Amino acid sequence: MRSPRCCLGSTSAMPPDAVPTGVYAHLRALETQYTSAPINGWFASTLALPDAGRCEIDFSVSPDSFHAANTLVSDRFLLTTAFNAHFTKALERGQARAEGRWISGRRRVFAAEAQIIDSSGEECARGTGTFLRSPIALSGLAGHRATRDGCPSG
Repeated sequence: MRSPRCCLGSTSAMPPDAVPTGVYAHLRALETQYTSAPINGWFASTLALPDAGRCEIDFSVSPDSFHAANTLVSDRFLLTTAFNAHFTKALERGQARAEGRWISGRRRVFAAEAQIIDSSGEECARGTGTFLRSPIALSGLAGHRATRDGCPSG
């Protein structure tokens, strides 16, 4: 991972005895705040703010970040090719539900929409996405199995 650079495009660090001020201090404070965010317990990442208006996030992609959830294609994994999210209300602590539905497509490309509903029944986010049929067989993926009654085993 790259180390954070000084703000305003400079690649030189501040002298060790200097007191950060202005934009530099603000950017370093934001980097520290980001590092302390609870989400980093699930999704480890490093934020660098090289200057005002720019941001770099370094992270590792691993198999525990992957998922599969499609109800229209029974033999192939669908790849997300685009997803746009619109946040409509802050999501508070408590239960939430994501609900998705197919909009169009049946052969190669699929379009869907989703929303997140909070425990009071209000929408907090809405998204639309497109998904592409991949060459990856679902039958070869870990966890893709059903029992005789059609319910997942486990």
